[in-house]
Amino acid sequence: MSHPRTLVLLRHGESQGNARGAFTGWIDVPLTARGERQAHEAGRLLLAHGLRPTRAHSSNLARAVRTCALALAAAGRPDVTPAHTWRLNERHYGALQGLERRAVRARYGEEAYRRWRRSVDAVPPPLPDHEAAAYAGDPRYGDLDAARLPRSESLADVRARLLPYLYGVVAPELRSGHTVLVTAHSNSLRALVSHLDALTPDETAERNIPTGMPLCYELDARLRPLLRGGRYLDPEGARAAAKSVAEQGF
Repeated sequence: MSHPRTLVLLRHGESQGNARGAFTGWIDVPLTARGERQAHEAGRLLLAHGLRPTRAHSSNLARAVRTCALALAAAGRPDVTPAHTWRLNERHYGALQGLERRAVRARYGEEAYRRWRRSVDAVPPPLPDHEAAAYAGDPRYGDLDAARLPRSESLADVRARLLPYLYGVVAPELRSGHTVLVTAHSNSLRALVSHLDALTPDETAERNIPTGMPLCYELDARLRPLLRGGRYLDPEGARAAAKSVAEQGF
């Protein structure tokens, strides 16, 4: 019998955008002091559970990059050099980026707010041309021509740009026996979990990913979860934090 493949998912620690209650998206913001502590504690949990990553990946946004580095160090694996990719970036929230959630709900109404935030297919209003142009000059997106840079994304769009990286880069590492840490964001991880667990749109809408809480998946040879939903290393803390995520903006 083959051994299961171990994939650990970690949403970055609290960022300045989280603390403001804002739609951050592709805006690059640092961790708060609390977020740094969360990242360190995530690594301590990995170490305590005998999960020492041998490969690591993060988005190329600073809050995920920093979380990944802190967690690896606390897990006793500062020697692991993470790979960074825009394919793990947070969902691009278009013109909503930088706006506080409460303000968006007040301006557009609760139905639109819930649809943009939780549904699989809804796309927020696009980023204006002059703001979208700034990404074209960013070296982190140098492999994307201007026409492919998103101006807004649905969760389905996030899943579509994430899956090639999962199967082209992460899957071979898992099949080679590596313990893989993926540090990303609320919606990129929600899209990944939705795929792994084969969630329905309604189930996806109800799934909340808390900051700084490692979520471990043991996968079979076909990269299907042995336990649907995986397991949080701190289940009680994750449950309370996920409830808080669900209530954001209200």
